[in-house]
Amino acid sequence: MNEFDEGLLKPGIEKYALAHTSVEMQVLARLSRATHLRTHVPQMLSGHLQGAFLQMISKMIRPASILEIGTFTGYSAICLAQGLQPGGKLITMDCNPEMEDFASPYFEEAGLKDKIEMIIGDATEIIEKLDGPFDLVFIDADKENYLEYFKMIFPKVSPGGYILADNTLWYGRVVHPNAENDRETAGIVRFNQYVQQLENVENILLPLRDGIMIVRKKADFEG
Repeated sequence: MNEFDEGLLKPGIEKYALAHTSVEMQVLARLSRATHLRTHVPQMLSGHLQGAFLQMISKMIRPASILEIGTFTGYSAICLAQGLQPGGKLITMDCNPEMEDFASPYFEEAGLKDKIEMIIGDATEIIEKLDGPFDLVFIDADKENYLEYFKMIFPKVSPGGYILADNTLWYGRVVHPNAENDRETAGIVRFNQYVQQLENVENILLPLRDGIMIVRKKADFEG
C-alpha cells in the first residue's frame, strides 16, 4: 500500500464528522451491513457521511427526476430519493444483474418501491434511450467512461440542473505524476479537465470522502 491507496480523510476527523452528522436511517444501516457481509468490494458503498451529503443535496434541490449511473447495492439511490418531489422518480442503472435482487428489498423497505426504477444493462445504451429531462444526475460507475456518460447525459439535464460525479479525486491518484498510466485514474483526470474548461456550467470539486465533482448546468443554456 502507498500513500495513494489510503483514504483522503484522517480516521479521527472522519469519526468526528460522523458523530456530528444526522443519524443514519435504519434501513441504510442494515443495507450497509449486508453490503459488507455479502459483497467483495464493500468500499464501493457511498456510506453514512457521503450518503447524508447526497440526501441533503437532493432535499435542497427538490428534483422531480433523478438519474443514477451505477446502483451497486442501492445505498445512494435511497439517499437521493429522499429529496424527490411528490410524484417524482429516480431511475438507477447497473450492469450487474445480481444487484437488482440485492437492492430491491431495501428500496421496498425504505418505502421507495414506486419511486425508484432500476434498469440492468449497459449504461450507454440505457442513457441513449432516456428522454429526460433530469434535475439531478449522480455518476458513480466505471471511471474510464465518466466523460462519455457526462457528454451523453448533459443535453438531457434540465437548465439549472445538477450532475454529481463520485470518486473524482480517486484516492489522490489524480495528482500523481504517472496518473495517465492507469486507465481509471486517466479517465477521472480527463473528466475533471473537461468539466473545468466548459463555459456553460458552474462546478466545484469537493474533497468529501474520495471527491465529488458538483456541476450545475447554467439556467440559460438549453443544449
